Amino acid sequence: MERIDRLIRTWIASEQEKEVEDTAKEIEQGNATLLHVVKSLGEYLTSEEDELRTKGVEFLSLVLARCPPEKLNRQSVRTLVAFYSGKLEDTETIIPALKGLATLTKLPLLTSIDAVDVAKALFAHVKMNVLIQSQRFTVFSVIDNLVAHQRDALKAMGEEFISGYVRLAEGEKDPRNLLLAFAIDRVLLIEFDVSKHIEDFFNITFCYFPITFRPPQMTLTSTLRSCLHANPAFGKLAIPLFVDKLTAGSPVTKQDTLDTLDVCLPVYGAAVAREFARKLWNTLKLEIFQPTDSVTEEKALKTTQVLITTIYSANGAENVDDVEIAGLAKDACEECIQILREPEKSQAKHAIKVLCAFMSTTPSVARFTLARAVPHFVRMFHDPDELPNRAPTLRLLADLIEAARESTSSQDPEVLPEEGDVPLSPYKDEVLGVLTVGLKSPAPAHPAMDALKSMVRTPGLLADEELGFIVHNVNEVLQKDEEETDISDVSLDLLCTVSTVAPSHVAGNTLPLLFTALPDRAPAREAEVERLQYWRTLASLRKLCTQPDLFETLVVRLSTKLDLLCGPSSLTSPSAEDPEPAAAYAHSILKTLADVLAAKIEAGHTDVIKYIDRLVPRLFNLFVWSALEAERSARPVVATDPRLLVVVAQIVTLITQTLTATRQETFIQAVFAAYLEGDVSQLAQGIQKIPVDKKFMPLEPSASVAQKNLLVLFSAAVVALHKQVALPVSDEVAFLDNLLQRIVGHAENALQREALMHLIAAVVNRHADKLDSFLSTHVDGFWEAQIAETSVLTETRQNAISTFTWLTKALLVRGHPKAIHNVDRLFGLFGDEHVSWDAARAVGRIPGTDNVLTKRNHAIVRILYAQKYCNSVLPRIIEGAKTSLHSSRRNAYLVALAALIKSVPKSTYAHEMTALMPLLLRGLDLPDNEIRASVIDTLQAAATSGAKENSVMDEHASSLVATMLRNCLVAHMPSARVRVAALRYLATLPSVVRYDVLHPQKTTVIRELAKALDDPKRAVRSEAVEARFKFTG
Repeated sequence: MERIDRLIRTWIASEQEKEVEDTAKEIEQGNATLLHVVKSLGEYLTSEEDELRTKGVEFLSLVLARCPPEKLNRQSVRTLVAFYSGKLEDTETIIPALKGLATLTKLPLLTSIDAVDVAKALFAHVKMNVLIQSQRFTVFSVIDNLVAHQRDALKAMGEEFISGYVRLAEGEKDPRNLLLAFAIDRVLLIEFDVSKHIEDFFNITFCYFPITFRPPQMTLTSTLRSCLHANPAFGKLAIPLFVDKLTAGSPVTKQDTLDTLDVCLPVYGAAVAREFARKLWNTLKLEIFQPTDSVTEEKALKTTQVLITTIYSANGAENVDDVEIAGLAKDACEECIQILREPEKSQAKHAIKVLCAFMSTTPSVARFTLARAVPHFVRMFHDPDELPNRAPTLRLLADLIEAARESTSSQDPEVLPEEGDVPLSPYKDEVLGVLTVGLKSPAPAHPAMDALKSMVRTPGLLADEELGFIVHNVNEVLQKDEEETDISDVSLDLLCTVSTVAPSHVAGNTLPLLFTALPDRAPAREAEVERLQYWRTLASLRKLCTQPDLFETLVVRLSTKLDLLCGPSSLTSPSAEDPEPAAAYAHSILKTLADVLAAKIEAGHTDVIKYIDRLVPRLFNLFVWSALEAERSARPVVATDPRLLVVVAQIVTLITQTLTATRQETFIQAVFAAYLEGDVSQLAQGIQKIPVDKKFMPLEPSASVAQKNLLVLFSAAVVALHKQVALPVSDEVAFLDNLLQRIVGHAENALQREALMHLIAAVVNRHADKLDSFLSTHVDGFWEAQIAETSVLTETRQNAISTFTWLTKALLVRGHPKAIHNVDRLFGLFGDEHVSWDAARAVGRIPGTDNVLTKRNHAIVRILYAQKYCNSVLPRIIEGAKTSLHSSRRNAYLVALAALIKSVPKSTYAHEMTALMPLLLRGLDLPDNEIRASVIDTLQAAATSGAKENSVMDEHASSLVATMLRNCLVAHMPSARVRVAALRYLATLPSVVRYDVLHPQKTTVIRELAKALDDPKRAVRSEAVEARFKFTG
């Protein structure tokens, strides 16, 4: 007791938190009880001095808040409730008493009698208008605790509690208190009998609608909205208020009101909705037919849907026959139909939106809407007087059909509805007739296609023969004259949609037409019309044939075309001496196959795998035969064209990507047997017979160029292997070293070199942990003999540096420590006058993205490898560019910088822009147009980013302007790409550089840009006009 007395006296004097905590700790440890505290506070609790009395109650409340609940019993709680309730009468102690009650009302020991006493005391003695915000919040907290824990006791109080609470809640303005008050209001409105106080609750809730002040607007808005739809009895009072807000409110107020109506109308019920239906519709249609903004219009349409749904979903309205629909739905529908008599007018677009909204309300309203609208559109379409309006009529009909489709989209897609359950079923014959007629004319063809697409996508609507009828009519559109081919894309889109549900019709009707349009022989060089025709046909096939069945047909037919173009018969054709047209045609065919394969892989189609057996062997057979035939006959052979090999390589890689590791092992064994042993029997299968008098050995030094070019297919098969697939060679190190030597010793063109580089990089990336001797001894020897040795031809050294770059990239992306060691070697070449720029470009290009070392090709790629590389190399490049003594070395660092910033994401170097800007400006003086264009692109990216980079540009504005002006004029810069980039950057400057900094340059810029307006290139002139406008405007 003495310690408690001492703590109390100390707190009364100092009001420090420590004494309260120590007192609570004494009670928790059992050294004292709450009764001891009350006894020790006795003189203060009953003091005549207001300040001491207030402090006494305050101390007790503070200790009570920290006291463990188990240290209290029912009797002590009862006593404290009575004590605090009495203290509410004392204006000096009401505040600490409320704090005490806030703690007590949370306790499970509080009885219903206690709860009633607390509520009565609050209603009797608390005057909210004299309390500050925090104190009013405590009052609401007490009531919230009572409602949460003693709800039945409060319900038993009846009107006394409701009326008392309403008096307390009236006039509250603080958002923090309102959040709690609204939560209490919602519970009372839902669970208490408030029928006699609906107007009172309406006054204390709806007076805050809508919330217009900021913090915390969204939370407060949603909490208030939960109150507004908490009781159906609000309906007759609330809707007139909502109508007023919609009539006179701002756009934000209108949108809030519409959102609130969406949740309130279903609660207020059908009777109230019907009573105010006309008034609401008159208000809503103003926002729909005369919209101030698109957001409000969309919300008004949504509210119209809710209103109609509320009215017609109740009382078994779904069983009412369509012809008996009455009330708002009928009236609004008739209004819209009247407007739709003039489909070309702007109001028709709004009217059809209303009818489309009706489609997602109730089935009965949807059927009624279709019953009125569809026959109306059909009659208008057939009306001779409305012939000019056929296109807008079909556009409106297409929108309605799409809305009808969307209204059924929520059904289980695996279960087709019965024909009678599809709203559009009764009218599909008339609609199909109208739409197929619309296809025959250019103007209505586009909306007719859209409408047909929606019908095809509607589950259960069209029978199989009707889908065939649609395909037949669309085919006729595709066969029309060239002047009417502007809708071919839409036609193909429709056919693609049909192919997803009924591919047999497209395969049986459309594909034969397209394949027939493809010639068996390539058009001559001067036959531009025929060449354009097969381009269009292949583009159509590319878009149409992604479905498995259609793609299978595509592969068969296009493979046959390839055999005709490139096979033995091509050697005796009249155009054999000029293979270029045939090569161009074959290239288009192969590119079509590659593009469709890429689209199928992107879409996740599983049928791609089987083409490792159905397509790849035919391609290998054709191109191996071509290489050997060219060697034997010494005549031009179409399929030896390197451009064709590049596309075939893409096809091989795409298909190999999709294979399992087990299947890849089988395939790669056949590939290695062909390329290392000359046994093509397992790999190449087709109609062309491989010459027996010629051996296929493309890795032999004596092999012909045509054979060596086929290394690109060898590489294409290897680069997509899983890492667990082992190469079928006895010694991988020796194999890779052999390839390395062939790059510099026997590769005769860039195609062969790149193929071998990619192959080596792919193997090293996956198996680096098993290639230590190759990465050290063999690569080191390659470096010393082919790169470091200055007596070697410059071109050979450059090719060797490219090979070394791919080796380093393969190691870098997998996080191998040898990569940085290799980069250090490249830095060492910056002083070599013959290959310094090649080494510099290599340093910058190493972290760049490519199509070989990718996740899709199953390469080992570590996260953020480019960022880590940039963080390591960029400071070294900046330092070298600043401190190197020789200009050639400084320039090499600038070249490395330009290559690096082009290769890595902007975020990796953005923090260094202050240091980079002077170096980039120096890079614009280098005699390399590609470097200049890269630097300007980097500056452009920086200009369109954050304010930090903009401040750097303010500092260098005059230099930037002068440099860009030099690079944008044809007299100083022959490269059109650089001129376009410089002008584009100049156009950006006025929006990112401060006016006071840039204004002194304005006259000079406008004068010099006038010269660029006479540039011989149209693209440059266009950018000059834009830049001049930005400076003059």
